[in-house]
Amino acid sequence: MADKQDPDGIVLTEAQKRSRRNRSIAIALALGVLVVLFFAVTMVKGPAVLNRPL
Repeated sequence: MADKQDPDGIVLTEAQKRSRRNRSIAIALALGVLVVLFFAVTMVKGPAVLNRPL
C-alpha cells in the first residue's frame, strides 16, 4: 500500500476549466429561467391556485 499518488489529484487544463465554467453558467441560467417561468405561470393563474379542494 505504498502507492505514491500526486497530492494535487486531477489537474484540469485551462480549456477544461473554461468548459466546466461555461457548462455551470448554462445550467444556472436554465434553472433561473425555469424558476421565472413557474413564478409567471403562478401569477397568471392568480389566487385560484390556492382555492382548490384537498
